[in-house]
Amino acid sequence: MSIDAARPTINDVAERAGVSRTTVSNALNGKGTIGAETIERVRRVADELGYEPNAVARGLRQSKLGVISLLIRPLESLDTAMPEGVDYFLRFAGSAALAAMDHGYSLMLISDPAKPGAPRSSLAADGCLVESPIRNDPALTLLDRKRIPFVAIGVDPDRPDDFPAISQQTERDTFLVLDHLRESGAQRIALVTGTDENSWNALARRGYERWAAEHDMAPLIRTLDETSGVEGGRSMAHELLAEASDRPDGVYCLTGRHATGFVAGAIELGYDVPEDLLVAAGSDAVVTRTSTPSITSLDMRPVETARLAVDSLISLLEGEAVDWSSKDPTSLLAIRDSTTRRGTATAAPA
Repeated sequence: MSIDAARPTINDVAERAGVSRTTVSNALNGKGTIGAETIERVRRVADELGYEPNAVARGLRQSKLGVISLLIRPLESLDTAMPEGVDYFLRFAGSAALAAMDHGYSLMLISDPAKPGAPRSSLAADGCLVESPIRNDPALTLLDRKRIPFVAIGVDPDRPDDFPAISQQTERDTFLVLDHLRESGAQRIALVTGTDENSWNALARRGYERWAAEHDMAPLIRTLDETSGVEGGRSMAHELLAEASDRPDGVYCLTGRHATGFVAGAIELGYDVPEDLLVAAGSDAVVTRTSTPSITSLDMRPVETARLAVDSLISLLEGEAVDWSSKDPTSLLAIRDSTTRRGTATAAPA
């Protein structure tokens, strides 16, 4: 059976929904005077069957459009697509766009195509990249059901082996940062994660708990909504450093904005960073590089990671085998002032 023969048609939708072809067309295109219940039933059936009426999107299955889409999942939970002091997403998207051009494709940034009311154009691409999918991510489910090739950057925490993914080594990175903090003199290290249900937060927590157990240290974990930014980190410093009975002398904040705020809050309380308190961030950013003191951070290499993801997706689109075990971008630790006590050598910032 050919691919075209297996593709659902408007007749299939009409038969399943118990309506005419005209009603299906009007319901899916917002035309005519059709009851809300009928519209909902038709759209549900079309979605279940994987029917796509949009002429451009339908063409995806018949010929190459030369477009790949990019969904940056963390931006769905932030209040802006350009959070102040964060350049990871800009660097990732820019690198992905240039890498796509090298392969003769254009890059289209999209919001979550699984959201109610999402424009149908969000599925009008040859393939898709999904950066930092969340737990049981509905976008991955939709792309898989629509048979649109995709590559995730980071795994779905509930389905780590179900989809093609660039598996970032977050647990390994967590050990790298915690080992550095300990070697720099910290004895009681706290972890501050975000609240998004992605593998970055989940695996950092798991790595921290493993590391703490290996070093006979009771875990000290706090969570902060990613949208709280620098102010959230400042408030967390006041909370954690006020606990006299279990006060940390080292803190690992996953986001750069939280780390920057934590340093500011600690200084407000009279702490000397790094003499009294060591602070590191799990994501390098403008704010960590320009903070005073500058903050030791993990460079997750968004430029290289984006290119690797695009290359992998293009291989899928061209029917080539992909060795996912080799898709392992290695993060680098940029050691800066926040973990370099006076009298110790300072590594050149990355």
